[in-house]
Amino acid sequence: MLFEQISQNTFFILGPCVMENQELLYTVAEKVAELGRKYNVPVIFKSSFDKANRTSIHSYRGPGLEKGMEMLFNVKKRFGLPVTTDIHEPYQAAVVAEVADILQIPAFLCRQTDLLIAAAQTGKIVNVKKAQFLSGQDMFYPAQKVIEAGNNQVILTERGNMYGYNNLAVDFRNIYDMKAFGHPVCMDCTHSVQRPGGAGGKTGGDRTFVPMMALAAKAFGASGYFMESHPDPDNALSDGPNMVKLHELENAIVPLLG
Repeated sequence: MLFEQISQNTFFILGPCVMENQELLYTVAEKVAELGRKYNVPVIFKSSFDKANRTSIHSYRGPGLEKGMEMLFNVKKRFGLPVTTDIHEPYQAAVVAEVADILQIPAFLCRQTDLLIAAAQTGKIVNVKKAQFLSGQDMFYPAQKVIEAGNNQVILTERGNMYGYNNLAVDFRNIYDMKAFGHPVCMDCTHSVQRPGGAGGKTGGDRTFVPMMALAAKAFGASGYFMESHPDPDNALSDGPNMVKLHELENAIVPLLG
């Protein structure tokens, strides 16, 4: 049912980058649920239980798998939202699938066959984020791994390419190319404005460009939009420079409707 909604409608994946605490998740999820009801669009709540690829070993990673699934389940139960989070190792797929409606495959790991197969075998929707070193056309093969593992519920997500040091650029033709495979295509408007490792031991970026990335993606045929949001992103524990301020989230998504 959820995959049919995603396939037929504009949809949004929204939430804070990392699970800092339960109250933060409730605060953001309340807004996400409100926007879904107000505009009658599919919204999925997202937050990470482990940021396994932080720039520095000293950076906050999250509450871990067990606590993170408890926190995500609490959001799902309280607000009735479908939820998603990313997995990094094959054994995590079955555990996360007990709570999550969509399993997200991180960009750096999108060619990891065992991870894709484990995600596919849960029967849940699999959102595969395009690696920074791949073209849109290359994403046929990760998607095919999921499909040949017995799961046709695939989303492909564009998030920019690395063309130089500490910077990303988006070739929006990738969206058009990935649409040709017949899967819903989502634009990760948050991580495409990153400057990886470019802020002295952590990732920088500029949230100013998030709404522009979304509008450009719409012009190229994207049907989904991934935006991370936080009530106080300048003091967030991960990806703060790239997250939309919670009170500005509605203004960012309204131009993408219809």
